[in-house]
Amino acid sequence: MTWQIELTLKAHEMLSAILDKRIREKISERINGLSHDPEKQGKPLLGDLSRYRSLRAVGQRYRIIYRIEQKKVIVLVVAVGIRKEDDKKDIYTLAKKLIRLGLIDVKSA
Repeated sequence: MTWQIELTLKAHEMLSAILDKRIREKISERINGLSHDPEKQGKPLLGDLSRYRSLRAVGQRYRIIYRIEQKKVIVLVVAVGIRKEDDKKDIYTLAKKLIRLGLIDVKSA
């Protein structure tokens, strides 16, 4: 089965903000790869991000945070960015903040 890939406006902005074209293209390739078996890729997240999965990209440095919507056969990419532990610009910290502010739709699938 092939899944449809959708990016939230915020995820699209985050991807567009990556200045290095090669990195942006590699991340896009990983996102497109989610169209086949997205539930077998990435890892389930915990806590505030428990409805999401995380997929590593570009030398394990970048993360793609996405949600699988089974009923619609959609993979919804909600955030893209660099993993920076203990930094306020860490992609997981940013994703939690976006959810808390209601900038990412958190309705269950």
